[in-house]
Amino acid sequence: MGNDCGHLLDDLVKFDLHCHSHFSDGALSPEMLVARAKEREVDVLALTDHDTIAGLVLAQKAADEQGLKLITGIEFSSQWGKGGVHIVGLGFKLDSTELHAAIAAQNDARSGRAEQIAARLAKAGITGSLEGAQLIAGDAFVGRPHFAQYLINVGAVSNINAAFKKYLGAGKSADVKFQWPVMATIIEWIHAAGGVAVLAHPCKYDLTRTKMCALIKDFAAAGGDALEVVSGMQAHPVTEDLARIAAANNLAASCGSDFHLPGQPWQELGCFPKLPDSCRPVWELLGFAA
Repeated sequence: MGNDCGHLLDDLVKFDLHCHSHFSDGALSPEMLVARAKEREVDVLALTDHDTIAGLVLAQKAADEQGLKLITGIEFSSQWGKGGVHIVGLGFKLDSTELHAAIAAQNDARSGRAEQIAARLAKAGITGSLEGAQLIAGDAFVGRPHFAQYLINVGAVSNINAAFKKYLGAGKSADVKFQWPVMATIIEWIHAAGGVAVLAHPCKYDLTRTKMCALIKDFAAAGGDALEVVSGMQAHPVTEDLARIAAANNLAASCGSDFHLPGQPWQELGCFPKLPDSCRPVWELLGFAA
């Protein structure tokens, strides 16, 4: 299958440095993800599941078979002010003890939140939600969407929106907030593992431009390395603006689809605008040039 996006990220090499498998909130297995990337003519791929590297060994085996270059990746959850932000780690060492300790800490936070949600649902008369959500999640961490599906399965609500409106949304009875590590801690974890820290999709945090610039400035000041200048199919003025902000903060530029599942053309593997020529590509920090 050829690429139908009408452009390449580079004249010779196409990079996609942000995507997800079913080990976090994606729909495809690592093997299926790599095969789809190959079909989309991606040359260099980073699998960046949320707070886990569980799919990387499978992805590496598939990449070797497909003749595709795989970069180690993860998307860490972090805290900035009162909100959550995501920091992608690229090119780290899989055997890093610091990395595995960091992932264990994130797993504990996710597990603790899931237990609290289940306890609150039990108080509302809905039992067995943790076990039910775990069955729905499969290999992934249990999150609110899995609880929402469980609520549908047991007839407590009729649809996902109703689950959040009645139980799981902000201010509702089973609303449990995360308290993630601050950005500086996440960046330290990534650097200790020999990786590069990238602030993911800065336009997706529902911030004003002024606050987004403040976030990026704080990320750079904390030791961050790169900004995701391109995330999926986005408008050209947005890309150009982010490129200028990256340069102003001495950050390299990354790009990725943030692919989760088929049928979303705005987040298809390898299908997004190229980095502006003014950018310093993050892959130069990863030890190779396009």
